[in-house]
Amino acid sequence: MTRKLLLDAGLDLFVSKGYAPTTVDDIASAAGTTRVTFYAYFPSKVDLMKALISERLNAALDRLPSGEHGSTAWELVAVVEDGSRERIRAWLAAISERWDVIRPYTTTAFEAAAVDPDIRALLDEWLNEAISDVKEGLDRAGRFPAATRHFRSVIAITELDHVARNWKPGTWGVERDQMLDVLTESWLGSIGRH
Repeated sequence: MTRKLLLDAGLDLFVSKGYAPTTVDDIASAAGTTRVTFYAYFPSKVDLMKALISERLNAALDRLPSGEHGSTAWELVAVVEDGSRERIRAWLAAISERWDVIRPYTTTAFEAAAVDPDIRALLDEWLNEAISDVKEGLDRAGRFPAATRHFRSVIAITELDHVARNWKPGTWGVERDQMLDVLTESWLGSIGRH
């Protein structure tokens, strides 16, 4: 229970105050505990941030442990392998329903990565896991020249990540259905079947 309170307090403070200015004492106090108790659960603020990404963010995105590349979202692999407009649009629509839940984690992770090399490495690894899922789907489908599959996967995940962190209704002049239509078209062009 204390660990959960520390994770909750850390995320809340990272979102409201920012990652860099938030101290271990701030987190412990907000969780109703002490610095000593914080260190019993996390060796550092970095380790708390790592737990937010590897545990909570992965759970929110249905990413499961994978021996091949850290974590995998099997549904994403299957959607990319299928490559149809319908499957891509349906998956993007479903994942966009989670953006309000995942946005605090991803936004905080990017902010933390700017000031902490350990978080930067973890975030890069996490994004590379998602990129590997897309590439695995392309490999299974045998779609596009093999030499371009990784790059296509980078484009798709980078685009999705940016939209997921920044889009809200009315942002960029598009509502949800329009945003999903355009994102689907983009994914079809870069990783879908034509």
